[in-house]
Amino acid sequence: MRTAIVWFRRDLRLTDNPALSAAVGEYDRVLPVFVWAPEEEGPWSPGSAQRWWLHKSLERLDEALGNAGSRLILRRGPSLEALKTVAAVTGADAVLWNRLYEPGARDRDSAVEEALRQAGLTTRTYSGSLLFEPPDIATGQGNPFRVFTPFWKACRATPGPRSPIPAPDSIPRPGDLPDSVPVAALDLMPCIRWYEGLEEAWRPGESGALSQLEAFVEGPVANYASRRDYPGLEGVSRMSPHLHFGEISPHSIWATVVSRSTSGGERGAEAFLRELGWREFAHHVLYHFPETPAKPMNDRFTGFPWREGPGEALEAWQGGRTGIPIVDAGMRQLWETGWMHNRVRMVVASLLVKNLLWSWKDGAAWFWDTLVDADLASNTMGWQWTAGCGADAAPYFRIFNPVIQGEKFDPDGGYVRRFVPELGCVPPRYLHKPWEMPESERRKIGFRLGADYPEPIVDLASSRKRALDAFQSIKGRAES
Repeated sequence: MRTAIVWFRRDLRLTDNPALSAAVGEYDRVLPVFVWAPEEEGPWSPGSAQRWWLHKSLERLDEALGNAGSRLILRRGPSLEALKTVAAVTGADAVLWNRLYEPGARDRDSAVEEALRQAGLTTRTYSGSLLFEPPDIATGQGNPFRVFTPFWKACRATPGPRSPIPAPDSIPRPGDLPDSVPVAALDLMPCIRWYEGLEEAWRPGESGALSQLEAFVEGPVANYASRRDYPGLEGVSRMSPHLHFGEISPHSIWATVVSRSTSGGERGAEAFLRELGWREFAHHVLYHFPETPAKPMNDRFTGFPWREGPGEALEAWQGGRTGIPIVDAGMRQLWETGWMHNRVRMVVASLLVKNLLWSWKDGAAWFWDTLVDADLASNTMGWQWTAGCGADAAPYFRIFNPVIQGEKFDPDGGYVRRFVPELGCVPPRYLHKPWEMPESERRKIGFRLGADYPEPIVDLASSRKRALDAFQSIKGRAES
């Protein structure tokens, strides 16, 4: 009787799980194992919001495995010792897993693979997290891409994403399963119950991911291209945390969106698939430039005069108390739901790194701890893009004006009023710039700027000029 361990990580699903499918198809007995070893992620162990999600997702995965006749074996790390122990007590002769691409995970996986083979175990790895393997996409000269558009053209020129693999009907298990710690013993849930808003906003787990995808293809995807930038509308997929934890694969999303696109909705579907391409590009860049979470990809920015935390301005930004409505709405949405609309992510990031001249690394660290979809590749690329120091970065002179952004993309103020309710009485004309409302009108509605709502922590016009001057100072340096 041949037994295989399937080492689950960020692939917490049964459908389109290549490692699980191979194990079920080729081995007599299968042991699903998850090892909690956050220290092996280096400085990028899961943040608080991710830990909450992981707790819930592991519970759902165990239930799904139970319905298939198996169960999830939970262990604490180190990963190598946990896998060797499970193999020893069960007689397993193989360990299978789906690949990860972050620097810490790659280093750990290489060491684990070598040690398991030396111990006499078979190891096999599979592609289950990305549409395209990072080493497989290269320029004509064989180099990694630094710009998205040619990268995506190269991806689309390949045969394309494979078809998703169906979930196994049943998973053969040994008669006696090894010991498993309960999910609660992993201490993933925060001690302070700040996560009620997350529980209201999300359904972690594979079934939640499939339901969310179904809701998206039934409605928003058709108008995705025209509505995706409006945070007050139901215009985006909200699939990012499900993708990050592997509760659904990008192949399943791709196949569903393509197959369900109706006449007239192709433009929206294509725009959405392009966003999946940006996720691929982020992982491509991180794979080839693993130092980017800690340093700018463009060496010209190494000595840029960004401020670094802690500081009052950073704390005001984190708490949604900047006095700039669209920014505060985004930061409060983040705290309450563990997620922020992508258009608003760019606006709040621009204010921090350009108007406040605060380090993009401090912004990335805050997002890492508070986002349920905090993905090292996408988070790093997003912040370096806004700061102007990363791959395919925004030009240094692109500084989002949050007032204009609010008026354009939240024209009725529904998004701001939802997350900044103290502005509910402010007339639409001044909602995105309450500091311009005359004192006489403030008195009429009983609104006290500085008391009911903060005054802006920074002057947008003068801080824009200061940022441009700072960026201009490095313009002549040689770019790496």
